[in-house]
Amino acid sequence: MKCSQCQTLNCEEGLQLCCKCRTFAEKEVSHVSGMGSLKDFAFDRGRSEPAVDSALKYLSDEEDFVDASDSVPDLYSKQEDASQSSEAGCQGDTNPQPTDDGPFPREITVHHISTDCVSLGWDSPEPSMKWSYEVTLSSCGQKESLREQDSNTADFEGLRPGTEYIFNVVCVSESGVRSKAVTLSCYTMPMPPEKLRIDHVSSDSVCLSWHHPDGEVGEYHVTCSRDGEGTREETTASNSLTFSSLRPGVKYTFRASTLLKTGPKSQFVAVYVHTKTVLESLLLDLGLDFIEKLTLSTVLQINEKTISGEPAHSLTDLPWYFLKRLMMVNVTARSGKCVTSVDEANCDASFCSSDFDLESLVGNLDVKNMVNPLDIVTALFLSSNGFLQQEMTLKMSMCQFSVPLLLPNCDSDQCTFMLWALRDIVKKYRPHSLNDPKGFVENRVVLSDLPMVSFVRLGDCSMSKSQILNKLLSNPQQYHDTFVHHDMECGDSPRRISNGLVEISWYLPCGNKNIDIFGEPVAVANLRGDIGTFETQYSFLCQTSAAVFVFFDNLDYSLLTSQHTKAQLFLVGNPQSPNFNVDVLKKTASGLNLKKNNIILKTKQMNDADFVKNLRNTVSDVIKTCKFKMQLEKMSDVAHELGILVDEDCQECQTAKQNAFAITSNIKDTFLYKESQLPLQGQIWKELARLEKEECRLRKAGDKNIEMYKSELQTKKTLLRKKQAECDMSDAMTCFINAISTPGLERSYFLKWMRMNLDNLSRESLSGLREQYKDKCQNSSENKEDIKALDKQISNSSLGTEHFLREMGQLYESSVSLPEGEVSRQQLLHLPKLCAELLLDGYPLELVDGDASNIPLRWVTDVLHELDALVKPKNKIMVITVLGVQSTGKSTLLNTMFGVQFAVSSGRCTRGAFMLLIKVKEDFKKQLDCDFVVIIDTEGLKSPELAQLDDSHEHDNELATLVIGLSDITIINIAMENSTEMKDILQIVVHAFLRMKEVGKKPKCQFVHQNVSDVSAHDKNMRDRKLLLEQLNEMTQAAAMMENKEGNKNFTDVMEYNPETGNWYIPGLWHGNPPMAPVNAGYSETVYEFKRNIVQALRECKTSGNNIMDFLEWTKSLWNSVKYENFIFSFRNSLVADAYMRLCTEFNKWDWSFKKHMYTWVTNAETRISNHGTIMNDSQTSDIQDFLANLKSEASTELSNWEKTILDNLTKYYEQTEGHVYLVEAYREDFSNTAKSLRREMGNSVINQLEAAVEIRRGMSNLEAIKKSHTAKLEEKVLALIKDCKKSKKNKSDEELDKDFDNMWDITVRELSFKKLSPKNIGESVSKALRLNLQQKGSSVHQKIHHSNLNQCGLSPFKVPENLFDQCKNAFNNFFYNKDYIRETQVLADSIIDACTLLVEKELQHSNYHDNYIQEVLHVIDDRLYASRNLKTNANFEVYLKLHICGNASRSFQKMHEHFIEVNDPCRCLHQYKDKYRADFKDLFNKRDQCQKKADEFTLLCLKPAVEASVKESLGIDIVDEMLTGKDSLQFSTRSFFQYSILKDLLSKSIFENYVSYISTYENFVKKWILDQIKKRFSKGSKMYELEERHVKANVKKITEAITKAQTDKNNNLGTFVQNIYKELENTLVIPKDALSAFMILNNANHEQFADWLTTSVNEMGKTLSEKFQNDDDIEKKLKKLRIKPQNELFTRVFGCGEQCPFCKAPCEAGGQAHTDHHASIHRPEGLGQYRWSDSTKLVTDICTSLVYSDKEFICFHTNGKSHPFKTYREIFPNWQIPADSSIQASDYWKYVMAQFNKQFAKEYDALPADIPTTWKIITKDQAENSLKESFSMK
Repeated sequence: MKCSQCQTLNCEEGLQLCCKCRTFAEKEVSHVSGMGSLKDFAFDRGRSEPAVDSALKYLSDEEDFVDASDSVPDLYSKQEDASQSSEAGCQGDTNPQPTDDGPFPREITVHHISTDCVSLGWDSPEPSMKWSYEVTLSSCGQKESLREQDSNTADFEGLRPGTEYIFNVVCVSESGVRSKAVTLSCYTMPMPPEKLRIDHVSSDSVCLSWHHPDGEVGEYHVTCSRDGEGTREETTASNSLTFSSLRPGVKYTFRASTLLKTGPKSQFVAVYVHTKTVLESLLLDLGLDFIEKLTLSTVLQINEKTISGEPAHSLTDLPWYFLKRLMMVNVTARSGKCVTSVDEANCDASFCSSDFDLESLVGNLDVKNMVNPLDIVTALFLSSNGFLQQEMTLKMSMCQFSVPLLLPNCDSDQCTFMLWALRDIVKKYRPHSLNDPKGFVENRVVLSDLPMVSFVRLGDCSMSKSQILNKLLSNPQQYHDTFVHHDMECGDSPRRISNGLVEISWYLPCGNKNIDIFGEPVAVANLRGDIGTFETQYSFLCQTSAAVFVFFDNLDYSLLTSQHTKAQLFLVGNPQSPNFNVDVLKKTASGLNLKKNNIILKTKQMNDADFVKNLRNTVSDVIKTCKFKMQLEKMSDVAHELGILVDEDCQECQTAKQNAFAITSNIKDTFLYKESQLPLQGQIWKELARLEKEECRLRKAGDKNIEMYKSELQTKKTLLRKKQAECDMSDAMTCFINAISTPGLERSYFLKWMRMNLDNLSRESLSGLREQYKDKCQNSSENKEDIKALDKQISNSSLGTEHFLREMGQLYESSVSLPEGEVSRQQLLHLPKLCAELLLDGYPLELVDGDASNIPLRWVTDVLHELDALVKPKNKIMVITVLGVQSTGKSTLLNTMFGVQFAVSSGRCTRGAFMLLIKVKEDFKKQLDCDFVVIIDTEGLKSPELAQLDDSHEHDNELATLVIGLSDITIINIAMENSTEMKDILQIVVHAFLRMKEVGKKPKCQFVHQNVSDVSAHDKNMRDRKLLLEQLNEMTQAAAMMENKEGNKNFTDVMEYNPETGNWYIPGLWHGNPPMAPVNAGYSETVYEFKRNIVQALRECKTSGNNIMDFLEWTKSLWNSVKYENFIFSFRNSLVADAYMRLCTEFNKWDWSFKKHMYTWVTNAETRISNHGTIMNDSQTSDIQDFLANLKSEASTELSNWEKTILDNLTKYYEQTEGHVYLVEAYREDFSNTAKSLRREMGNSVINQLEAAVEIRRGMSNLEAIKKSHTAKLEEKVLALIKDCKKSKKNKSDEELDKDFDNMWDITVRELSFKKLSPKNIGESVSKALRLNLQQKGSSVHQKIHHSNLNQCGLSPFKVPENLFDQCKNAFNNFFYNKDYIRETQVLADSIIDACTLLVEKELQHSNYHDNYIQEVLHVIDDRLYASRNLKTNANFEVYLKLHICGNASRSFQKMHEHFIEVNDPCRCLHQYKDKYRADFKDLFNKRDQCQKKADEFTLLCLKPAVEASVKESLGIDIVDEMLTGKDSLQFSTRSFFQYSILKDLLSKSIFENYVSYISTYENFVKKWILDQIKKRFSKGSKMYELEERHVKANVKKITEAITKAQTDKNNNLGTFVQNIYKELENTLVIPKDALSAFMILNNANHEQFADWLTTSVNEMGKTLSEKFQNDDDIEKKLKKLRIKPQNELFTRVFGCGEQCPFCKAPCEAGGQAHTDHHASIHRPEGLGQYRWSDSTKLVTDICTSLVYSDKEFICFHTNGKSHPFKTYREIFPNWQIPADSSIQASDYWKYVMAQFNKQFAKEYDALPADIPTTWKIITKDQAENSLKESFSMK
């Protein structure tokens, strides 16, 4: 190849470098550029410059690039395989001198260089000769390496990048002659920069960074290029670089390479990026997104910033700072500035510094952190969806800020007409032209015919147009910055995206000529920027304005004359400006035909005030003479003509508009429209609401049968529902439901169009009606009826979206009343989900219908169910409610606090209650412990509209109780102007808080005093707060007295309230005179502080944890309760019931653990007592009385520990946050007292059992001493007989030995003195105890006892004598009173007799009688009589009852004692073992081995009975444990569950006799039912055997261990061995003493062999017992043998206090024994309790849950035969809580039973059948079961 420089031909093919002159070969350079491969470069040793320039590769437009709109951290760098020539060089000795050593190699050629490899080549000195070569490589810091080779090329790999290497080549001939070395130095290529990336992109700059590569680096070379422009180059030693002064929105290519200090350069890496547009850049800086629009719900979310008072610290904080303050309607919203930590530090340093540094003051302004407020507004509007834009516009208008009319997009040079955003603004004003001086005009600004005056700028202008406009629109007393101007905070910051913005504001007169600037309303538009740049906007203003004022310094004649304008043109100039040209002004004025009045100049003699006045006069003249007025809505046509976008043109908005107008266009007369299109919420719904309340309150029942009356009401309700169902869905509702069924934005647009259209219609109709009302009121005496009709018409003329949603709810309620298969029902099942979705979208749900004063409970229930399904598991909520007098700013307060808007119909205040959801941001949920905050807005209390109604106070009470009950925080809004109304509302509130406290809720309360603006209000009102608290305390005491809860003395007893922190003083809303007054900044700031306090209070709420379903339960329960007059005692809530049930369940577990432990301990103690001082325990020398004292002390410790354990468990239970434990706080004391009572009862029982056991053991000791002497005598005689027999030295047969033994036995028995045991007369002991018990009752009682034979008492069933009382004074009383009293007393007597019978049966399990047993019986009788002292039984009754019980008890105890005497008779005991002694005698005589026999004997006689007794002792506890923890254990967990289980079982079997038994003999029925459940549980399977087997194995194991331990003593004889075994078992088994004594005599067995046999025998015994228990399947027989009867234990557990409802005898289900109030979940018709009507003898159908809320009266013994109202039954029965029948279905169970068995009950009770209400007859079995579940809160 030919070299291009030296023309030599020595360039080899493929090389790019000339071997001679080191020049690139031309062909190869082209190749390099085209192919992009890495090539070699060499330097002469003497040169410092590269031989050639680097080859540069340019990239085409088609190459990939990184868009700046992508996230900067994700930008990647692309490594090009560039064919850029490396500036690596080689230095060599090009002219080596020949030496004597031999010829040297020719020039060294570099073939290839890369970052880690060098390829070399050279020519041989003599081609004809054979040569070898020595090649060495060296570099700085690296050891020299030598390579010997025959080839004339060498490749070196693994080199370091960017490093200089020196190569030496020496030729060696075959003869060994070495040449001089030829040297070449060469740099490897450096590595390019790694991971080149874009760190930041703005509109005019790009920040790059990269990682340092491996190897040596000098510096980096970076280039920036764009198509059509040259390259900018930068060199830096750093690994980052910023290119500034770039053009916005342009694609740039950035290349970076590494340079060595000596010059070589690496290949480059490249990255491509688009610079941001100006708009993109600002949006990025502000953290906004043009694509993903902000939504209103996002802005309203509650987060950390919501309650943070911190200023904006970064540019991204600025939009949120503006939005947060704007949503709070704060006029300082535009005054946001970024305050960085550096700024604060500089400020602090400057303050503290003493240096006077003027330069720092001058240059201290940080423009980077400043954004013009107009840019923020424009950016937010561009980044928000239509609904947020609308909300921002509305709030800005309230603050009297100008709002966008034409919104520019500087990237597209398009602007948008903001018609939709302006639609929600409604203004009220009073123009001077109005005929009525007190009248006003109210309308939406987009629909108002107003003249518009526009202000624009041409070129540069020395006057501040916006500042002049602010002065123009403000009167001297009330200046306000409507438009942002240069002198505002950040107003001087350059505008980046807001040029071209057209703002609009309005001046609206108030009617006062002294205040108003203009007498008529006018719209004022202001164009930002030069009209020369924004001609489209200028054209729009020229065609829509009445006048256009052009501010100028230097006029552009051509621009002004080129525009076609309908508006008057006014030129506003400043002659003082150096650019002002009078000639141009004249030319322009002439060309435009302007008059002198159309030119306004600010001369030197004119100050700002004069100039503004002059300008104001001109505008005023324009307004007065203007005939051109255009609605904003019609300006959209002009916008379309000019190519301006209109925000309403989107498809969703237009479709929604059409759908809304299809509905609202048909509304002519609101009242008639509601009747025809929304019929279900009319009179039918109101009548249904009335019937529901009447069904609860029964005010109009009169003398009617209550249940019959309720049945009539239910029938009417059914007919009304049927009538509702017959109504076809109206066309309007069909359209409405179809429209809200559309997804996404279209639904939201539709609802907004509906609301606006309906408000417009209501406003129009109300305006006319008010005029008529005024006219009629001029002569009120003549037009009373007309006024009344007009008043009603005004009230009914309100129509909003809430009415359509209400109708939707009624459609749903009427449809679900239809059978499930109905098509019309199926078609409407999706409605609740639709409404739930609306709630999530931020629309309010009507909770209480204010017109009907009712809650559509089924509708609300299903909506909340669907809502829960949509958000689950994120369904935790907190609730805030506001209450207050009407028209005191409650809704405004909520709207300001949370930025929301409740549905308030035009012309009326809120009616009823509405709830709205606000989302909590994810990062704040943990702190607030909820996912949503629910805001409830209520109608005003003391409403004038309701004041005329009789039940208005009741209505207020209902509403207050409901919403306070639902809330975590209640805001009480008080206007300070009216103290009377304030007092009234406080009374209502106190009642509600008291009721909530009684049902377990104690909400927080905040009082808000509005219209208090003094800065010292808080201190000045200290006296007022004290007075308020005193009033609240007085009201609390009065309310507590009315509610019969007089324990509440102070307001703080019923709610969390701190007078210092619980009162807020808020200034008035407006700053100045509306309509031009902005919102008072003090109002916004105070409300914001209040909001922060509220959120903090939510954080601290102890009642957190409620979810949506809990809220629903509270709603249902509270509403069902407030429908009754006496709220507290009718409250039934499933949450409270669940919490109470859980508490009862847990407490019962602790209770049983305590009892189980003490039963086991007592059994063990009795075993130890029984084994105390036995013949095997002679070492036990301690007196038994000391032993008893020790046991008592031990028992006391056990009891105290367990009492403490239960109380600690109770405390821990109430400390937990789950399970709504705060709702059952009221029951804590009851359960604490129950624990203490349980300890006392168990303590008394344990002590009595210990004392009785010790007394019996003491008596047994004497018997055992006698038996011991007899046994010893017998042993002596037998041994003597053996000795005599052996002396005869004659083998005797068994017959002879039997004869000898019998002779000896007879003689010995005659010699022994058997003193026969004489039984005690237990009757005398019982009589003595009875006399002592009744000694305080007087002589007549003693006389009766003295003349009574106890043995003859109790032989027949106890019957209450009819002469027991003498209270009756007249014939009526003698008839009613006597019968009632006897019946109640008989029930009491039977109950006491049953309880004592259980106790006696328990004591009969002992071996012998003890006086403690009868003392316990008498104690039970006394306790029961005291508990029923309200029956006022006299001493005669007590004596007869005790004689009856004691007579039965004494006979039972006598039999027990006589059995004990019989069993322990010494003579009988001796004869019992005669055959054993005979067998032992023979064995000893014949010297037989007794080991196996004695082991079997010991096992059979001693161990087996002991093990069987042990199993019997423990089995009862185990059975109870199994019933409480095993399958179906829930039915015994609490009394409520137990009742539910019994009633469900009765229903499933539906056997009449079972119901009679349950009702008439409840106690016996329950005992039998429990026994049947135990039999059922243990009859199936092998559970009983498993329990027995477990105890058998445990005992066998203990015995085997005892034998093994006894064997360790090798010196033992048999007696000692058995004694050691006994000692090991003395705490576990009671071995029969007689059997043990008999075993120990005549025993010569070897104890070691005996031990072996005994082990075998014990194991066999275990198998035998297991087989015995397995084969014995007679459960009933086994239960009878148990000492602890499981059926009795379970009965005691579930029977409870034994109290029954005083009316229907339903058993009390309250948990714990020490409860103070009794209650039952379900009550019965009184006829089931044998009540009948006295005149007809028909069974009574009335149910006490209905009667207690009726006007009926009752007569009984407790009322002394006088009538008493059922409503105040607690005056007679203060300890009973009888809840109202909170739903129609609550008592369906017993209604069904009575309807099914009416005739059978009548026959059983000897009465006539009841008159069964019609609705009872249609109740099904399934409905009855469902009502049972509802009553017991089963899920």
